[in-house]
Amino acid sequence: MSNPLLEPIHGINLQDYGAACSKIASGVSDDAICKALGIEKPIWDEANTIWVKRMQQDSTFEVVTLFGQYFGEANEHPKLGNLGASHSPETQANIDKLNTDRYYYEELCGARQAAYQYGLDGAQWIMDTTGIPLGEFQNAAMKWMNVQNNELNIGNSNYVMHFVSYQRQMQQQYAAKFAAEQGGNVADDVAF
Repeated sequence: MSNPLLEPIHGINLQDYGAACSKIASGVSDDAICKALGIEKPIWDEANTIWVKRMQQDSTFEVVTLFGQYFGEANEHPKLGNLGASHSPETQANIDKLNTDRYYYEELCGARQAAYQYGLDGAQWIMDTTGIPLGEFQNAAMKWMNVQNNELNIGNSNYVMHFVSYQRQMQQQYAAKFAAEQGGNVADDVAF
């Protein structure tokens, strides 16, 4: 291994760490992660701290890039792949819809951006509104990005532009909703 920043920490390699972070972001407990990896919680806590420091130190972005890859491949991890959080039936239905309905995914992307635009935490808004944890949303984002890249690779830019346009439309609709909830925009009463 040529990059010392990729050396395992207390036996936890970057693939383990990336998959664990993905599972935690999806609602799996730290305790379940530790049990699956065969480690104690203090070991996990220290490895978690050190991996974050290594990503900050890595000027080549190799660690961050691999972390992102392993985060997205969490369901393929040999020890953590089958771990999943238990969700309410409604939340699980929303997660399933997020992964099968591109329009629903794009709607939530637009809503998230509009929420940020109006000073709200977009990821938290999605969680509060649909129950979908950030990790599940990020996993769906990776899935839809791969679909989009495949469409671009076969020259289907119309497919991509259709969903870009739809997401913008949803962002505008949710921006109007958030503006109304906040009493309108600052300049709504200014006439030019």
